[in-house]
Amino acid sequence: MEEKPAEAEKPAEPEEPQEQEKDAEPLSGPKVKCVGLNSVDSTLNVIASGRMVRTLTEGGMQYLLACIRADTGIKSGRYMFEVRIVEAITPLDTGERTPTPKQLLRVGFSLAGSSLFLADGCDSFCFDSEGLFIHDKSRKKAAPKFKDATVAVLLNLDQSSPNKNTVSLFLNGTRQCPPQPIPEHLCGKPLYPTLSYKNVSVEVNFGPTPRKALPFSCHMLASAAAADVEASPCKAANKKPEVVLPVGLPSQGYFDWVDEFVERNPGYVELSDRKILEWAQKSGLWKPKGGGSLDKPEGSFGVPALDDWSVRRVLQNVSPCLNRSYVIGELKANLIAGDREATLSRFNSQDFARKAVVVMGEPTAEYKARVQSLILAEKKSKAEQEQKRKAQAEERKRMLELKRKKAEEARKAKEAAQKKKEGKDDKEDNGDDAKVEEAEENEDVKMEEAAVVELTEEEKSLSYRTGPVPDISDRELTKSFAKFSIPTQEEGFDAVSFAWQAQGDCAALLKKWILQKKLTQRAEDLQPGAGFKEVWTKWQKTIQEWRRRHAEYKEPSKRKALAAKKLEDAKKTMEEEKKKLMEAGDEDAAKALEEKFAQDTAPVEVNFDDLDVFAVEDVMDLGNCMPLFANFVYEDWTLLTLRAELHLLLHSFKKDLDDPDRPGFVEAHLAYYYQKYFKKSWNFGQYGLAKFTDLLDIMKDALTVDSTSNFLQAVQAEDVGLETFLKYTEDHRRERERRVDAGDETAKLKFTRPTPPPTRQADKGKGSVSGGKGSRPPQSSYESSYYSNKRPYQSSGGPPAKQPRTSYGSYGGYGRR
Repeated sequence: MEEKPAEAEKPAEPEEPQEQEKDAEPLSGPKVKCVGLNSVDSTLNVIASGRMVRTLTEGGMQYLLACIRADTGIKSGRYMFEVRIVEAITPLDTGERTPTPKQLLRVGFSLAGSSLFLADGCDSFCFDSEGLFIHDKSRKKAAPKFKDATVAVLLNLDQSSPNKNTVSLFLNGTRQCPPQPIPEHLCGKPLYPTLSYKNVSVEVNFGPTPRKALPFSCHMLASAAAADVEASPCKAANKKPEVVLPVGLPSQGYFDWVDEFVERNPGYVELSDRKILEWAQKSGLWKPKGGGSLDKPEGSFGVPALDDWSVRRVLQNVSPCLNRSYVIGELKANLIAGDREATLSRFNSQDFARKAVVVMGEPTAEYKARVQSLILAEKKSKAEQEQKRKAQAEERKRMLELKRKKAEEARKAKEAAQKKKEGKDDKEDNGDDAKVEEAEENEDVKMEEAAVVELTEEEKSLSYRTGPVPDISDRELTKSFAKFSIPTQEEGFDAVSFAWQAQGDCAALLKKWILQKKLTQRAEDLQPGAGFKEVWTKWQKTIQEWRRRHAEYKEPSKRKALAAKKLEDAKKTMEEEKKKLMEAGDEDAAKALEEKFAQDTAPVEVNFDDLDVFAVEDVMDLGNCMPLFANFVYEDWTLLTLRAELHLLLHSFKKDLDDPDRPGFVEAHLAYYYQKYFKKSWNFGQYGLAKFTDLLDIMKDALTVDSTSNFLQAVQAEDVGLETFLKYTEDHRRERERRVDAGDETAKLKFTRPTPPPTRQADKGKGSVSGGKGSRPPQSSYESSYYSNKRPYQSSGGPPAKQPRTSYGSYGGYGRR
């Protein structure tokens, strides 16, 4: 018989590691009096009641983590506490991409004054409900996921224990992972139990009795020896909570001061849009790209409940209900009296001490030192990143070169093998090359020694720190800076203090700052007034009538008809007057009237060239139906309109803005106000001039620049007649013509006409542009242009018998189009 083969022995299962934690010894000495969660060391969405904490879920809050820290920290010994998820809230699924998991619990320890958010920075460590152990950017799987279990976290700071300086996780009394070492830099510091959670309700048990016993006896935090723990420095003050409104100027250290204030006063919570954005990012939401400003950042997360800033509304409703002190870090709102009033109205004076702190002027030496340390830290960080980038580039370069050499060696080896196969000896010795290659491969890339980073003399002189994102957007600043003011107690503040300079100095500084801004900022909220619209409509009708008369005069047939109609109207008027005189029996007066009519209607010779244009009474008829603008060409009509428009714009701006400090605006803002009032673009290039001052020379009778403020100013009085601009335009035309006749080529104007739209080409066949039955002759580009002409434009010389009839364009906005 064949013997059966012996069965292979099964490998022995690894023994579970032996529990090294021992039963706790009885504690001696004073015990801690009370341990609980610290309501003033938490985010504003935490709802704490007894041993249970919940979270707000209204208005986008379901996407934000709630965080709270215990009021007692462990600095020595071995202690534990328990947590248990008692409710999981399922938020409404609206289809947006939001962080997962939707329900989350993190439990661990953090330093006092550090971020409340576990896994945010190096000053905390924790386990989460996904089974991860997290410190800073390190995340590793340490335990199974937990949901309904009683979770015990044990911190061992007993230096006599084999598990000293470790933290352990237990589920329902069973160890889930080996003791995890706590970060070295946190050893010896008080560590405070901390929770970060989302869409769950959590029971917290600090003892003295655990819900689930561990394999060994262990003291809970509520029964700790007083010598082993330390009370939190962040505690509720024994006084009325405060609301502080810092008031400062943009780009003058406002937000750095707010940050410093919160660091020095850990019991205060900053209420601002930038903190809401930071909260969302620390809750795992995708960080939107830079935009907006520090005061009003753009929060485009792709989640409607967050993007509509409904979280701000929730916080505005919740914050007055909590016994917390706040600093309102809103730059623009705190500078405007109406917005300050709205803020104070939410915080009743019987519940809060309402204070304003003005941070304007020259900062303190302490603040300057802090600013310089921040600037130096930024420079060092950038230098380190640049050095790392260069090292990585060098390493990539070295590896590519090594790869190239290996390929070359492989090619040579292949050739040598081929030669050997063919019977040819390859006497080359590649041993040295191999050694060199090995040496190169094993060579480490040495990082360049970092250069010493120091502040420049210019940086040392800085009083404020600036960054790539502005404190307030230009648009918001332009709309609101004129309303900035310093707060007073009459507004409802219990106290107004001045952090850097005295009240008088701050008031003078703000006034000077506003005046300076008025010289450089646009009035975004300015709207054309009723007076402008009335005069603008009148001007449109007037220029259209002048253009019509100009066209009639240039057409011989129409000029003849115009003269005939004028004679007929005059004769009709004379006949009516004569009839009245005859009926009254005054034959002599009737005869005199006839003689005067004959004299007035007789052809007269008009000395147009020697005419004093400013003495003309009727610009429409100098005699023989000849208007003052008989010889106008395109450039003259353009300059006439520009004179009237700029005159009207400058006077209307002053009246509509009604600001004594800003009676005008600078040339850089002309295009903006021109568009706002006339609803068309300002195109300086069409005038063919090199500089704006060249236009001022042409328009000196209508426009000038103030030598002190650089504001554009109207030369003529506000109520000047519109025909005045016509007379100045004719006078300029005559002067220009005299200079050109004298050989001055620089006097010629080279205006660019608007480009005519392309001629429409219809489909071939019936009704087409050319050919076929029903066709029509093609329309010329000038006929279809915005400034249509019947004949080519003549820029200079005497008036021909028939000048082109030009359409001067439309005037959008408020009158006829």
